[in-house]
Amino acid sequence: MRAILTCVTQQHDERLLLLAALVCIVGIYATSAIASHAARSEGLLRRKWGIVSIVAGGCTAWATHMIALLAFQPGMAAGFEPILTAASLLLVIGGIGLGVWLSIGAQRRQRRFLAGVIIGLGVTALHYVGQASYRVTGHVLWDMGVVPPTILASLSLSGLALILAGERERAVRRLAGPLLLLAIVVLHLGGMTAMTLTFDPAVPLPDTAIAPSTIAPVIAAVSFGLMTLAFFGLRMTLNARAQIRRDRERLRELASVALEGLAVCDGEYITTANRSLERLSGMSQAQLVNCRLTRLLPGLIASDIPEQEEREAELIGADGQSVPVRVLRKEISLGHKRQTVIAFRDQRERLRSEARLRTLAFTDAVTGLPNRARFGDLLAHRVAAQREQEDGFAVLMLDLDRFKFVNDTLGHAMGDELLRKVAARLQSALAEGDIVARFGGDEFAILLLDRTAVSDPGAVAARLVAAMNRVFLLDTQLVHVGASVGIAIGHQDGHHGDELLRNADLALYKAKAEGKGTFRLFEPAMAAQMLLRSRLEADMRRALTAGEFEVHYQPLVDAQTGAVTAAEALVRWRHPEQGLIPPADFIPLAEETGLIAQLGAWVLRTACSDAAAWPSTITLAVNLSPVQFRDDHLPDLVASILDATGFAAHRLELEITEGVMLEDEARTLALLTKLKAIGVSLAMDDFGTGYSSLSYLRRFPFSKIKIDRSFIRMLPEDSESAAIVRAIITMGACLGMATTVEGVETAEQYAFVAAEQCGQVQGYHVSRPLPFADFLTFLNLSAMAA
Repeated sequence: MRAILTCVTQQHDERLLLLAALVCIVGIYATSAIASHAARSEGLLRRKWGIVSIVAGGCTAWATHMIALLAFQPGMAAGFEPILTAASLLLVIGGIGLGVWLSIGAQRRQRRFLAGVIIGLGVTALHYVGQASYRVTGHVLWDMGVVPPTILASLSLSGLALILAGERERAVRRLAGPLLLLAIVVLHLGGMTAMTLTFDPAVPLPDTAIAPSTIAPVIAAVSFGLMTLAFFGLRMTLNARAQIRRDRERLRELASVALEGLAVCDGEYITTANRSLERLSGMSQAQLVNCRLTRLLPGLIASDIPEQEEREAELIGADGQSVPVRVLRKEISLGHKRQTVIAFRDQRERLRSEARLRTLAFTDAVTGLPNRARFGDLLAHRVAAQREQEDGFAVLMLDLDRFKFVNDTLGHAMGDELLRKVAARLQSALAEGDIVARFGGDEFAILLLDRTAVSDPGAVAARLVAAMNRVFLLDTQLVHVGASVGIAIGHQDGHHGDELLRNADLALYKAKAEGKGTFRLFEPAMAAQMLLRSRLEADMRRALTAGEFEVHYQPLVDAQTGAVTAAEALVRWRHPEQGLIPPADFIPLAEETGLIAQLGAWVLRTACSDAAAWPSTITLAVNLSPVQFRDDHLPDLVASILDATGFAAHRLELEITEGVMLEDEARTLALLTKLKAIGVSLAMDDFGTGYSSLSYLRRFPFSKIKIDRSFIRMLPEDSESAAIVRAIITMGACLGMATTVEGVETAEQYAFVAAEQCGQVQGYHVSRPLPFADFLTFLNLSAMAA
């Protein structure tokens, strides 16, 4: 330290050192201002200003260094080697440029530190190459005990300066400039202190050396240029700040009309707030401006809020009270500077409304009784209490027998009044601790908790049935309804709330099936049918993975020539214990459970794979379940199966039942259009079963109609059936659609539809559905017969 002080005070012109410091400060400001303007600019202009700021930074370091060298008084003739002097300037510009490029967009501090070190290396190269260019009439010796520590300290300070320059806190960022200046000072003073000059008249100055008086004007010109840039930078900064103030004022004026609280933030500090936020927080505009956002939203950092995604938060107001809010972040530009807008939406009224809705959610709106959800909670609590205390209880399900008649004849208002009177009569017929709930429609549930009632729930049920059998007076109308009741006893008929409700429902359906106006206790036999259904569902799930399903093919022939033109794929289930299960026994269950999607996809894939081996003149027909048709991804599934199996799209015909068109005509049309675009054919299956409309045939892209077998059964004797079939065939011909008659089982039926010029015939008269191998044999025999 003493050596450094000696070097500064005794070997330097202090006035020139102060000038070097001033040039450094002005240059750093100019570089920073130009760099900020580059960040606010866009496109080519941004790159140009960026290059200017890098060159300005290099010139700042070079001019500072050169003035400091001019301030050095070696006591002997000195000069500057021109090539090394110029090289020092290029090296520092390159180092600063590389460091700035590395630091652009860097969020991680390690990368910013590395960028600062690279800038420091550029300045170090400038310093020592510049000192190497400094020639005297003597010898130069270096104290290596001083050089490495000062270089290391300077590089560390440069890296730290770049870290601070990228921090969120404005006050911290302002420390970056002074720290970078300190790094340059440490580097220069350390290098000058480490250098010892020994006069030797035998060592002359090189002829190419530039005298200090010659290079001084160049340094002065560079310094003047830096001052000019600093002036322009100051003007651009002032203009940018003025623009930001104007933009903020306009934004505040616009924000003042918003109902939500709005805060414009620079980093984590609020710069502008609207009146709604003032009211919400209880703070004035003066208190909000320059307030940290975390003061209002403790623990929440603005940059951590996903942009345009609402997040729940607690706003701490001036009085310390928390206000539930939802916050939304949006990045905007103000005066070419990125700002963050935080919207605050007061949630107090919403939460109060939700609390009211929760109350309503557990109460039946018509009767005021607990609803299904609330009853389920109470039942679950009672089941849990029974496990611990062995308290008995029973569940009763009650259904009015003639409620629909009252609704239809007297109107819904009278129906609601009847429900209220039923609720009151049920409550009066039960003990005080028992619970009555309305499940919806005319269905009520009762939770018997009274010990006496639980001991004989049948007596309570009989009393409720008798109470419902008494006449009700609605306005001036006398109404008789009656009721049926099902009973499930806690622990005996189920160990879970859902199980008890299900078993009470089974008992209720038994009571209604046996004549209504009575009650039934749950018996295990009532669940046998449900158990069989459950087992069948489990078997079906297993069968899908075990390969128990088969695809059989029923031939379709040309009505005129008898040649096989198509085959319909029909799924069969070969159960390992029950044998071949007909589709009518498992298809409805598959649709109800959602397994039809997996099963249908398997059938389509298998059938397309099999049909790829058929003659190209034979098409494949596959039925689509209405459940499959509700899947918007159906066209993608069909396309992927065709692609995987190599089956030509024009050979695939998808059959859709008429009922599908009734669900959502717009969606159905869109889905059929997508399927048609793949190249497959579309057929309306079961045509004429009651839903048919000529508008469907006109609007939807069908190419074939299949006449339902119910019209064929009585042909040709029944004249009405014959007229209907004849009319459908004629209509199809007029619309340019092919017609297929299914269910043809006799030669007479075949002859009739052939005479009516029907296109295709399908039925047992032609062939039953055949396994794949048998179908191939059938094809070969048909070809030989032809």
